[in-house]
Amino acid sequence: MRFVKFVVPVVMIAAATAGAAIGNAKPAPAVERIDFDKTVRRTTPAYDARLAPASPAPIKDFRIPIKDATVQIADSVPYHAWTLGGTVPGPVLRVRQGDSVRITVVNEAPMPHSIDFHAARIPANVAYRVIMPHDSIQFAFVARDPGAFLVHCGTPPVLMHLMQGMYFAMIVDPKHGWGTVADKEFVLVESEFYAQRTSTGTEMQPDYASAQNKQPSYVVFNGRAFQYKANPLKVNVGDRVRFFVVNAGPNLDSDFHVVGALFDRVYPDGNPAHALDGVQTYSVPAGGGVVFETTFRPNGSGEGIYAFVTHSFADAEKGAVGLIQVGTPRQYATMAH
Repeated sequence: MRFVKFVVPVVMIAAATAGAAIGNAKPAPAVERIDFDKTVRRTTPAYDARLAPASPAPIKDFRIPIKDATVQIADSVPYHAWTLGGTVPGPVLRVRQGDSVRITVVNEAPMPHSIDFHAARIPANVAYRVIMPHDSIQFAFVARDPGAFLVHCGTPPVLMHLMQGMYFAMIVDPKHGWGTVADKEFVLVESEFYAQRTSTGTEMQPDYASAQNKQPSYVVFNGRAFQYKANPLKVNVGDRVRFFVVNAGPNLDSDFHVVGALFDRVYPDGNPAHALDGVQTYSVPAGGGVVFETTFRPNGSGEGIYAFVTHSFADAEKGAVGLIQVGTPRQYATMAH
């Protein structure tokens, strides 16, 4: 399996009991601990959409800070966001089916917030209660269901907290894998921003009335309009590419499509036995996640430039379009999308 080279963030791993070690073999890791206050996903020049495999540790321990941050939602368009982890979208959590997941959420923001894991089967009153400023919450669950899931703030009005940027993707790999071997994997979180200029004109502020009327200013992949046009996702000729597409909404569906390619496999849920083949476009509802695969074979969708979009083109024109660079084409095609 070939994966893109990563600069992997430092992660603390707790070793298994000494009895697990035999001879010179290293003991298997028992706990993966990631503090997303210290491990922050790169967002320049674009949000890093590349994915590394899940670690083999059967216990995943994540610390997630809630904090305000100024982010760029389009070129030279700053926005005062509410975030999970300091970026929009927040960090990507990747685990395997059957892993034990431990969550600590710390509210470093000046107002109440909460967290809602779509991947968790857990009482909402236990795990998703309001977290006051300077307070925290801890809970745990077993990742029983594979798939691509949304995580978001669930504090009323939920529409406001989502449009302010409080969401990220969680991936749960099936116990026995996806049934194929992917050469490259990417995460794409689609979402909408509802914004208007402040009186000074330097920073955008939320436009709640537009959100209630479903009239977004920007529709984006991974938090910023058009960022993958200047910074394409890069793959090699012949690569099987897997996309984890999560739709944070808060209002609109995503109709995911790659121009010039068809999806060899679409996983509407996380069960490889339910995979569809030969799909041109597939909808991801607000609050949902779907896994897509396509192969850029030399005798088909080979070397060149491909656009990925939501095929709702009013939304694509507001920012939900990016490029995939396959191989090293001599020149970029003129893309009208």
